[in-house]
Amino acid sequence: MPVITISRGAYSSGREVAERLARELGYECISREIVLSASKLFNIPEMTLIRAVHDAPSVFDRLSYGKQRYVAYVRQAMLETAQKDKVVYHGLAGHYFLRGIPHVVKVRILADMDDRVAEEMRREYVSAEDARRALSKDDEARARWSQYIFGINTSDPGLYDLVLNIRSLSIDEAVDIIAGAAGLACFQPTVESRKVMHRLYIAARLQVGLMEEIPSIKVDVENGKIVVVARGHWAQGKKLLARINQLIDVEKEQVRIEMKLSNR
Repeated sequence: MPVITISRGAYSSGREVAERLARELGYECISREIVLSASKLFNIPEMTLIRAVHDAPSVFDRLSYGKQRYVAYVRQAMLETAQKDKVVYHGLAGHYFLRGIPHVVKVRILADMDDRVAEEMRREYVSAEDARRALSKDDEARARWSQYIFGINTSDPGLYDLVLNIRSLSIDEAVDIIAGAAGLACFQPTVESRKVMHRLYIAARLQVGLMEEIPSIKVDVENGKIVVVARGHWAQGKKLLARINQLIDVEKEQVRIEMKLSNR
């Protein structure tokens, strides 16, 4: 069965859709656990990272390669979780880290602003004006965070396989649509799609393992190969390759490593 990611705004019923979908499919439902895992690697309290959604530049710019480190840690945590299959993830940027993997169904949940305002008023005991102001501020903060950290616009429909507006749909109907899509042949895991996910996971592990010594390191997957981009004295190559072999057994993992080195 495929992995499912659900992107949603505050009070858009995305959490409810995710939780009900997970129960119906017998999946694990994941959200804050990814941030918690990243916070442990990053050695920053979970609440600090959550609050950073509203102040991303000032939080991460105070740290050396702060943004790059955070992205690397979340990427590793996300790919490690996704390898288990049968996962519904709801939260920020799941679709970003799992892009290019055929057996991932990427969903965006939209809701009418008036409905969101009514829900925030009910839950937070605030006026309609305060609720609308808070939601607009939260939407802007999430958009700023995603653009700054990941370089994506979460409102771009091209990022998703399904965009559902639950203004007319009930939660159960939205769940039925997503479950139906998850059963389509095009989203079923294959040997090749699992290889794609595995290569991305190994690249993520290498990025995290190498960046403590080489903060500027970049590791990604291109044309089925794991590509490591390094500069400076690491451009000698042999030292870098030895460090890579310490981190992973390249032969056992059945991956191809290509190094792009520059003295600049």
